[in-house]
Amino acid sequence: MTGLGRVAALALAGASLMGCAGAHEAGAPQSGGRYMAGHFRAEAVLHTADGAEAGRAVAQEKDGALLVTVEVKGLPAGVHGVHIHTTGKCEAPGFTTAGGHWNPGAKQHGMDNPMGMHAGDLPNLTVKADGTGKLSFTVHGGSYEQLLDEDGAAFVVHGGPDDLKSDPAGNSGPRIACGVFGAV
Repeated sequence: MTGLGRVAALALAGASLMGCAGAHEAGAPQSGGRYMAGHFRAEAVLHTADGAEAGRAVAQEKDGALLVTVEVKGLPAGVHGVHIHTTGKCEAPGFTTAGGHWNPGAKQHGMDNPMGMHAGDLPNLTVKADGTGKLSFTVHGGSYEQLLDEDGAAFVVHGGPDDLKSDPAGNSGPRIACGVFGAV
């Protein structure tokens, strides 16, 4: 082997070993893109019953809780209940396949319920006249692993406001947009 060939072979072997060693270090990205830059992150692309894209919801684990941010577009103006639902399935038109509210702690519904609240209960989202809205909220009582368990989870926008206390779902009306969380 020539001198140049040996250098190339050693460089390739060294790069391979460094890649293997780095994969086992604490804090290194795990397969499937589930762990990035010190936190876990999942995203749900929201769609209406007619298939139009209606925004995105992002959940990322941070300091033992989930920071959820949702941005919507093309939805009716007004106040809407928004929730994380137990099943990662969004079949139109009613999106009932998403199941009930995400509730790993077996609580009651509603931020104002003394027996509550579900981990999937979020504050109401206000959609402006132009059809857009944004909300960020920290979810306690659920983890990233629970969010992306075997049957997954979905983010749902309802047609009306959540009363924040009625069990099991806050009387927030029909489900008008839905997206399945997936690791990013």
